Amino acid sequence: MNGVHDMGGMHGFGPVLREENEPVFHESWEGRVFGLVVSTRVPGGGRPAIEAMPPAEYLSSSYYEKWLHAKTVALIAAGYVTQGELDDRLQEYRDNPGLKPKRVENLALVAEQRERMAGIFPPARDPEGEAEYLPGDAVRARNINPVGHTRLPRYIRGHLGTVDRIYGWHEIQDQDPPGVTIEGIEPVYSVRFEGGELWGEQAEPNSCVYIDMWESYLEPA
Repeated sequence: MNGVHDMGGMHGFGPVLREENEPVFHESWEGRVFGLVVSTRVPGGGRPAIEAMPPAEYLSSSYYEKWLHAKTVALIAAGYVTQGELDDRLQEYRDNPGLKPKRVENLALVAEQRERMAGIFPPARDPEGEAEYLPGDAVRARNINPVGHTRLPRYIRGHLGTVDRIYGWHEIQDQDPPGVTIEGIEPVYSVRFEGGELWGEQAEPNSCVYIDMWESYLEPA
């Protein structure tokens, strides 16, 4: 869907700062959120829930705060917890800042989740048919406006590019409508877009970007 989350190619956000020796988690609660997300198999939530956040809330939330928001939305929608129960628990911690959540050790569950995570994203699938494009082909990013989650950046839609390489066949990760996964596999390409094609005279000299794109994102130039 179109929204504030689609910030690629936008101006005014300053440089991307890299943190030397960045830890996996900056705070312990981030690790707990990660564990909560990967260990609770609840439909819904995910990227569509994050992309539906109000713009001000989205821009002021950290990475794992967005994850927590999405999982909360999913748990409430699935009936595992009510908004009232969540509000009561939050108030309990506000009234008792030093209160720590109960810790439960379940080594069997840990082993199960590690095994499941290792198989979630296989590197590639067996080809189905022939790839429509080859390296060097001129293509255009389709100018579409999906109502669900898509990995087609808004700033390249309608622009011309050149296929650089083919990664193989991978599962489509779009969701349309929100919460409903589109099943299937397609070739995934790396497509080169010249800076001048995307930003005109404002582009930096000799600049370009490479975007990884499913075949259904493309059309012949």
